[in-house]
Amino acid sequence: MASIKNLKKDINYVLGDIIEECYTWEILNPKADKKATEKIIDEAIEAFDTLIEKVNLKKVDNSKAHFKSITSELEETANKLIEKVNNL
Repeated sequence: MASIKNLKKDINYVLGDIIEECYTWEILNPKADKKATEKIIDEAIEAFDTLIEKVNLKKVDNSKAHFKSITSELEETANKLIEKVNNL
């Protein structure tokens, strides 16, 4: 069960850091349009909800493969969001 707990923490920390980076960018660029960062934040929140929902599934055939796919999905999603933040 500790791995599930750590996976939930990883999801929270990774996506939380991306959201925090968006807010930092907004503070450093006060005159810039905030629609792009708001969109990234919305995507991060949506990804968080989706991943946590997948973690909380109870009826899974192969739990090890299931959690491995969630971890890879988190990494893929985070990389896409970070790329969007870097392109602001």
